[in-house]
Amino acid sequence: MSDATGKVNLLGLTQPQLERFFESIGEKRFRAGQVMKWIHHFGVDDFDAMSNIGKALREKLKASAEIRGPEIVSQDISSDGTRKWVVRVASGSCVETVYIPQNGRGTLCVSSQAGCSLDCSFCSTGKQGFNSDLTSAEIIGQVWIANKSFGTVPAKIDRAITNVVMMGMGEPLLNFDNVVAAMNIMMDDLGYGISKRKVTLSTSGVAPMIDKLGEVIDVSLALSLHAPNDALRNELVPINRKYPLAVVLDACKRYISRLGEKRVLTIEYTLLKDVNDQPEHAAQIVELLQDVPCKINLIPFNPFPHSGYERPSNNAIRRFQDLLHQAGHNVTVRTTRGDDIDAACGQLVGQVMDRTRRSERYIAVRELSETPTVMQRRQTNLN
Repeated sequence: MSDATGKVNLLGLTQPQLERFFESIGEKRFRAGQVMKWIHHFGVDDFDAMSNIGKALREKLKASAEIRGPEIVSQDISSDGTRKWVVRVASGSCVETVYIPQNGRGTLCVSSQAGCSLDCSFCSTGKQGFNSDLTSAEIIGQVWIANKSFGTVPAKIDRAITNVVMMGMGEPLLNFDNVVAAMNIMMDDLGYGISKRKVTLSTSGVAPMIDKLGEVIDVSLALSLHAPNDALRNELVPINRKYPLAVVLDACKRYISRLGEKRVLTIEYTLLKDVNDQPEHAAQIVELLQDVPCKINLIPFNPFPHSGYERPSNNAIRRFQDLLHQAGHNVTVRTTRGDDIDAACGQLVGQVMDRTRRSERYIAVRELSETPTVMQRRQTNLN
């Protein structure tokens, strides 16, 4: 929990962890609640500003602890009100956080890793390769930064951030402990007091970790499906080769069954022109999800350079939605938000110090495939 300075960063500690910290320095456990409120309710990072804590304890805290969020590199605001922060984490990489205001809701999309190790074929984040897991302080720090930017505290009714989705950069279940700690702080009344229904973890389908998640927390769950059969999903979402659809959906059903309260799984499905947007794909989705309590969120593909994919036409999107509706599914089409600041779904890239060299290989392959051959250039010249 301590960094190179030897000080413990209190920002990423859950209430039980903070209580243990205070006990370790010879203080009462109730101090944890006082400090959590100062950090998360009021955005304080200076111990001297904590007016209900005695000077002796403040001095002790300054010697052994700190409150340090990620470094803000930039903040952009879209014409539609979407905001995007680029923050630098300890590894030196930059990750992105996006705030989306819509219909009285304010949804914050939070990153869990610098880059992503899964390499889904249509996601620009995956093409950046992978550098590191984020610490719990770097994950909750994104909420802390966004909350402070609005000047809001949980006591206000019109909180800017009403929902948090772990749908930013990275696969949350591959950074399990840090993500769970951060989500617990999000839901803690001494943290951000966000309802468990309004904190959502999105996974590409790490089946064993879905079961493990169900043992420790009851946040909402979203599955990045993107294909209705194993053959196509193996191409689009490579982790499917390890955990095929039947295995993943069984794990999701077990997780949802633990929650009760009529909670359902959210299915995320990115529509790719002529790849997974045909009527037969809709029919396969209906069959696949026939016994899965779910709602379906269709996401028109957001283009990025060299992706090799295109966005379907509006008519094709509506047709696909209608086919699912007619089969009795609750289906929404996600409105593209923040694309003018590259904040739309699938566009988050940050600046990843790639340890895998995937980004280097990806660019080389794409450039090669898009470079005309000698014969093609000769034919063009003749014409």
